[in-house]
Amino acid sequence: MLAGGSPSREDLMSCADLAAGPHGHYELLYCANQVRVKHFANTVSLCSIGAGKIGACSEDCKWCAQSAAYPPGRTQAELAEPGELAASARDARCNKASSFGIVNSGLKPGRSDFASVLEAIEQIRRDTVSQLRLCASLGTLTEDQAGQLVDAGVTRYNHNIETSEAMYARMVTTHAYRDRLETLKTARSAGMSLCCGGIFGIGETWADRIDMGLTLRDEVKPDVTPLNFLAPIAGTPLADAEPLSAREILNIIAILRLTLPTTDIKIAGGREINLRDLQSWIFYAGATSMLVGNYLTTAGRSAEDDLRMIRDLGLEVVDGEMQA
Repeated sequence: MLAGGSPSREDLMSCADLAAGPHGHYELLYCANQVRVKHFANTVSLCSIGAGKIGACSEDCKWCAQSAAYPPGRTQAELAEPGELAASARDARCNKASSFGIVNSGLKPGRSDFASVLEAIEQIRRDTVSQLRLCASLGTLTEDQAGQLVDAGVTRYNHNIETSEAMYARMVTTHAYRDRLETLKTARSAGMSLCCGGIFGIGETWADRIDMGLTLRDEVKPDVTPLNFLAPIAGTPLADAEPLSAREILNIIAILRLTLPTTDIKIAGGREINLRDLQSWIFYAGATSMLVGNYLTTAGRSAEDDLRMIRDLGLEVVDGEMQA
């Protein structure tokens, strides 16, 4: 891989088996770190998100507190004011984030939702320094909507495939896996780069994790891959899911680094609650970026603590696009 080779599914399954052994965990992390250093040296990037619309989601993703199908979900959607999102973007920039994403609940944006997002983007561009990359995560898009986002200044679109196609059918019934892939194609055709990853700890196997990674590598080809780790939420179908160990989470990051050697791998939801004292190990496992600040429905660790951790590791925050 360091010489430019690409691992097969069998190779990656063997690595996962190796990591389960008494010493294989550390060997896997060592290999993943070599790949990270080769392509990214000691650089990392940061991003932040803001909730444009929360709750009342018609979809039934079993891990999500925003679904109206489960007790935690709000039955009435809440829209953020454009000024609130602009203030969040300014805070993100102060925290050294180079990207800021507006995230809406729901299968697709409605007319008023979409107009509000465009207004927020205009205000952010007017109020915030130009180096801040604007991203959006609004669900499925039409070609016209994708074009409007590009014209407004959005350069990257987030739409996760979440897990393997086989596992996905057990977790979501209200829309198909292929719908997600079509949305990614629409966003890329409009000129946006792609942020696409998934969630772990929902009962998937190592085969599911590796199949998801191979779909990303061979079909989606994202610029950024966010990795989320389930924090079970009361009232959702996965409320009683067994949490992943910190060691297994690091193994997942490492396998994704080996699968996607030149992709910016971002650690997102579930970092603090699941990794606890091992948060700094995400970079040794192969990650190259992380989300800073709050999430959509839960608070994150303080940006000051995250920036101190990065300094202590001797890493450099990139102010702009990560280049492998």
